[in-house]
Amino acid sequence: MSDTDQLSFCAEQIRANDHDRFLTCLFAPSGAREDLFALYAFNLEIAKVAEVVTEPMAGQIRIQWWREGLDGLYSGEPRKHQVAVPLSAAVRRHALTRDLFERLLDARERDLDTDPPATLEELEGYATDTSGTLVELACEVLGARDDASRTAARHAGIAHALVGLARAVPFHATQRRMMLPGNLAWTHGLDPHDLFELRQPQEVRPVVRDMAERAGDHLAKAKAAKPPRAAVPALLPATLTRRYLRLLAAHDHDVFAPKVQTPPPGRPWRLLWASVRGRF
Repeated sequence: MSDTDQLSFCAEQIRANDHDRFLTCLFAPSGAREDLFALYAFNLEIAKVAEVVTEPMAGQIRIQWWREGLDGLYSGEPRKHQVAVPLSAAVRRHALTRDLFERLLDARERDLDTDPPATLEELEGYATDTSGTLVELACEVLGARDDASRTAARHAGIAHALVGLARAVPFHATQRRMMLPGNLAWTHGLDPHDLFELRQPQEVRPVVRDMAERAGDHLAKAKAAKPPRAAVPALLPATLTRRYLRLLAAHDHDVFAPKVQTPPPGRPWRLLWASVRGRF
């Protein structure tokens, strides 16, 4: 797909707001690509709710709108919405599991609670319900519904979320929000107020290091699951997660370092090489 190709609304949204996933979609079979764009655009719609509302009630209303719209998605009578219409087509074309959409919505509703996760394990549970669930749905779009694909999806999704949340620390700090595990922050002497005042405290680094180590463990488990080649396009974000882990390590897990915050060059080539090899 070249820059001159006409992109759908969903594809444009993903290219603008989730460029890593946009790149991975380019390596999916052409018949599944638009359905993946619709799925990821839905995820974007519900993931940004907590960031754009000023009151939890307003966020709950937005999540409830999507929850009530699930019946229409599955019946073929979606609400008139630029994401809901193509998503409904994807849902029916691939018989996507409704419980997974419910899980995503439940998790995003919990985003409206601004308290940080109490433990790393609690954060992993959140990552499972959000990113892991999304990757599992992407595998379903690709026809990969076997146990190995679901296991790989869960672990790859957790790793992707842990690294993404680590790199999002500066952004969350501007919102006076912390998504780092409270027990690790306490252990390493991190004062959230230093984050919220944008002081770039050094104590963030060991917290991020612990998260990165756990993310690496999940990547290893995803690879060990040995999913079929059909699942690879859904799992390709793991290729970039691995690259971000190396960047973090190279900068002593300083999430404020400009190179950690800048998408590394050569991402399309890394994804191409992984795709050709049938790896992630």
